[in-house]
Amino acid sequence: MSAVAEQAEAGGRPHGAGLTAMSVAAMGVVYGDIGTSPLYTMREVFSSGHHPVPATPDNVLGILSLVFWAMTITVSLKYVMFITRADNKGEGGIMALTSLALRIERLNPRMLWLLSALGIFGAALFYGDAAITPALSVLSAVEGLEVATPAFKPYVMPIAIAILVGLFLFQRRGTAGVAALFGPVMLFWFSALAALGVWNILKHPSVLVAINPWYALHFFMAHATLAFLALGAVVLAITGGEALYADMGHFGRRPIKLAWLYFVFPALYLNYLGQGALILDHPEAIRSPFFMAAPDVLLYPLVALATVATIIASQAVISGAFSLTSQAIQLGYAPRIQIKFTSEREKGQIYIPNINWLLLIAVVALVLMFRSSSNLASAYGIAVTLTMMIDTLLAFVVVRALWGWSWGKAVLFLAFFVVVDIAFFSANVIKVFDGGWFPLVLGVVIFTFLSTWKRGRALLYEKLKQDSMPLDAFIRSLAYGGPHRVEGCGIFMTTNPDGVPRAMLHNLLHNKVLHQTVVLLNVRVEDVPCVPEEERVAVVRLPEGFFQVLVRYGFKDEPNIPHALALCAPHGLRYEPMETSFFLGRETIVPRARVARMPRWRQVLFTFMFRNAEPATAYFKIPTNRVVELGTQVEL
Repeated sequence: MSAVAEQAEAGGRPHGAGLTAMSVAAMGVVYGDIGTSPLYTMREVFSSGHHPVPATPDNVLGILSLVFWAMTITVSLKYVMFITRADNKGEGGIMALTSLALRIERLNPRMLWLLSALGIFGAALFYGDAAITPALSVLSAVEGLEVATPAFKPYVMPIAIAILVGLFLFQRRGTAGVAALFGPVMLFWFSALAALGVWNILKHPSVLVAINPWYALHFFMAHATLAFLALGAVVLAITGGEALYADMGHFGRRPIKLAWLYFVFPALYLNYLGQGALILDHPEAIRSPFFMAAPDVLLYPLVALATVATIIASQAVISGAFSLTSQAIQLGYAPRIQIKFTSEREKGQIYIPNINWLLLIAVVALVLMFRSSSNLASAYGIAVTLTMMIDTLLAFVVVRALWGWSWGKAVLFLAFFVVVDIAFFSANVIKVFDGGWFPLVLGVVIFTFLSTWKRGRALLYEKLKQDSMPLDAFIRSLAYGGPHRVEGCGIFMTTNPDGVPRAMLHNLLHNKVLHQTVVLLNVRVEDVPCVPEEERVAVVRLPEGFFQVLVRYGFKDEPNIPHALALCAPHGLRYEPMETSFFLGRETIVPRARVARMPRWRQVLFTFMFRNAEPATAYFKIPTNRVVELGTQVEL
């Protein structure tokens, strides 16, 4: 992490050259998705959509006005100016927002469950976005070759698939080496967007009046049904707007805000205005207004630049899926799976093989199934608008309960943004049978996995707690004689530090010995992004050589138990790796035939996930040659 990023994360305010550098860097990560929307938005409105809008002068101005006010209300006001203030110690995103909402103590359990379910479902929908964005954006860029000559048409899909496969194969190497180029490349991309826009606006400067909201209102009054349906395509101009909140932890609120307001937003809208001007002069350009807005001599360079920009946008979404998965594991919504850190400096640079290959399969399947960016656009929007609506509802809870807003002020906020969210979502509902089902089905499947794991782990914890012996009674019994004590330190990982771990009872039953020093190690993940090193461990010394050690991590921290144990020395507990044995319980879940608290199919699903979870040794970086695993069966 750069010095400026560290300053921003610590709460400092970057300024001068540092602020400029952070703003440019943000363009390469935060605005890649929304920055490639001009490739297809206007085309979908006027040509390729299922309800194309006739390219009359009034309609063009109406659509341009809708695009401007959609970006102003949803991106500028809702996300940049407001929701980015609802940060969880500098971190944003739906998981961070959900964690904030769940801190409210006076909410009843049913409401807490509902908020948790909303957050999990919103997070699950992101994976649909992570699959559609690379397929749609790369296809849109490569289709620019068709504008140059129809001879390229048979090769568009193979070229797009080759680029996407290469992108996912590259993930294992990490992006630390090339990430520094993302910002400058996207800076050049947005500059090119603005230049193309100005070039065409100069030919038809009257399009500038579209900023007036009257043109949007007039469009709705003149063509109410058509205007409503057109919102399903207009929303493509703001897809990716929620990413600026999710990526806030990488750059801080201020660089993201300045980059959007002073460069990205103007560049994007200038390009939309330029496309509108082109359509007014040449209505036949609706088949590909973005590429036809460029002079012929610049067409091939523009296709190359657009392809690079869409690769960067796809990379940001893929990295976001990795980050979201890591957070879900830390917060207990997903089983442990292999996570590889691809950079020694950037702790956020991770690679998750399972997620990478599943996303690649989904992306290639989408390209083969839909075959064109226009068909894919039908699947895009519904998951994003639903996520935006969930963000609004969670933000309402935060401003009302945590920030202490009055009911009137909070409801006014909710009503304003929810009306806009509902308008976009309802306009996209009609896309369900044209491809919108894909992100919804994928979201429901992932939600089922996440919620099943969370519920199953809660039931398993309750079962283990019921079967455990109170620790204080066990320690008192040792004063009257007990098992033989051997030299060294035995560490028992446990979710219940006040009970005797099953692994310890099994060790006593079979080996009939106990170490001179016994550590009951409890790992807790807090609902904050990072826990400071000085607050990482808490040690409680107990009689008979027992220690209770609490290790705290944030949901973006990298678990490392040996490193955490080394921090216990000032508390009287010295960690000597070669004199320490880790005792881990390996539970085998045995589903009951009749259990009312969890349906049979969810028991089977949880059992499958539990069996395939990564061992704790690898996840917590525990030396494998110091581990003793003791198995037991648990009826769930």
